Amino acid sequence: MGSLTSEAKLPWSPTPCVRSPQLSRIAGCNVYLKLDNLQPSGSFKSRGIGNLMTRAAANATGHVHFYCSSGGNAGLACATSAVALRRPATIVIPMTTSDLLKNKLLDLGVQVHQTGKNLAVADEYLRTQLLAKDPHGIYVPPFDHPHVWDGASSIVPELRDQMDVPMDAIVCSVGGGGLFNGLMQGIESFPWSGSKPHVVCVETAGADSLNASIRANSHVTLPEITSIATSLGCSRVSAETWRWCQYPNTHSLVVSDADAAISCVRFADDARHLVEISCGAALATVYRGDLRETLGRGLTDDEWARKNIVIIVCGGSGVTLSILDQYRKEYGHQTAIKV
Repeated sequence: MGSLTSEAKLPWSPTPCVRSPQLSRIAGCNVYLKLDNLQPSGSFKSRGIGNLMTRAAANATGHVHFYCSSGGNAGLACATSAVALRRPATIVIPMTTSDLLKNKLLDLGVQVHQTGKNLAVADEYLRTQLLAKDPHGIYVPPFDHPHVWDGASSIVPELRDQMDVPMDAIVCSVGGGGLFNGLMQGIESFPWSGSKPHVVCVETAGADSLNASIRANSHVTLPEITSIATSLGCSRVSAETWRWCQYPNTHSLVVSDADAAISCVRFADDARHLVEISCGAALATVYRGDLRETLGRGLTDDEWARKNIVIIVCGGSGVTLSILDQYRKEYGHQTAIKV
């Protein structure tokens, strides 16, 4: 059985949960922000991918080399985890990945290959041309692995420790479903004095594979991804995600690219955090009024005002001030969300 060196540090950490006066005023209830954009990689993926890689490194009997295919955030989580664990890593990104994210990977000192028209092609290259030829190689999946879900589930006990009020619901963006799986797993692992927290899954139109499955009452695959929220661009959610979404305390919402993008702009003003459009999907439920419609139907204003809802600020590194300015110019007139 191998072990981590004493100098190695865990590649993820607890993050703050804070009540947002601005978003609470807009939503009409108490909105709390779980700031996982503050993870080392810039997104919640540090939790799951960091957990998987830490376990693999500790259990290895010899040399380890991590391999991950990614459009951005999963690769950054793998890269930052590899640096923390003092292990080498190779990240394969498709040609659609921006120079911004590619350069962030290169800055971390990992090997980067860019090939393929989409993530599926890049992943095929990684598996057949790189991983298959390395006897020490370990594949790092972006979302579909129990160790990834275990890492994401750590959010729930943190929230229980950080909040001194009942937690009525958690809102998260959904791509492949790793974050959602972890949240549901974490919720089910605890006894609750009242009702279990609800979980609201949010996708952008054109990357809404979970909502499409729910509408079809069958685990379906999208024919293509048309949303600009490429971090959510998984054409088929994991089987575990499809299983969890059958639970009665889950909800599915779809927002437009425009609403998600403008929510990032608003959030930069309201909370002074820069997040990418995949995170803006969850934030859009506040700015569009979806929270009240989904979770507060039938409640009086006073009853709704006492509800405590957590938004998982999942982060994402594919954002700059110039990108937000572009969103403002391109999408400001396409949405009812005021900017």
